[in-house]
Amino acid sequence: MEEVTAKKKVLIVDDEPNVRRLSRTILNKQFDIIEAEDGRQAIDQVTAQKPDVILMDMMMPKMDGLTACHIIKTDPMTKATPIIMVTAIGFELNIRLSQQMGANGYVTKPFSPQDLHDKIGEVLADPSSSERPALK
Repeated sequence: MEEVTAKKKVLIVDDEPNVRRLSRTILNKQFDIIEAEDGRQAIDQVTAQKPDVILMDMMMPKMDGLTACHIIKTDPMTKATPIIMVTAIGFELNIRLSQQMGANGYVTKPFSPQDLHDKIGEVLADPSSSERPALK
């Protein structure tokens, strides 16, 4: 009898519906997709849904991605959840800020489907990546 493996859950956090739709289209065959429109919703979804990885936009209304990342990474119940920051801004300062807030990876927009799959694969393949930021 063939064993059925549950798909890993990816939480896509972005205030732009088109970006969430694109990410969902790229990932939905391999992953179960959860979505949030801002950092506050992301925190609620992480607690309720327990995703395996989070794709977090940096700049959003209500609560930005860096703040949400910091809150998730400082909560003992959610700190092991890997977070990949996804943003249009590829400045070195933003990469360092993401790392300081606890992010495990960084992808710049526009991204290719391969970029997204590769980065998710990296953080999911390395269990210690949720304990130490490893960007780029």
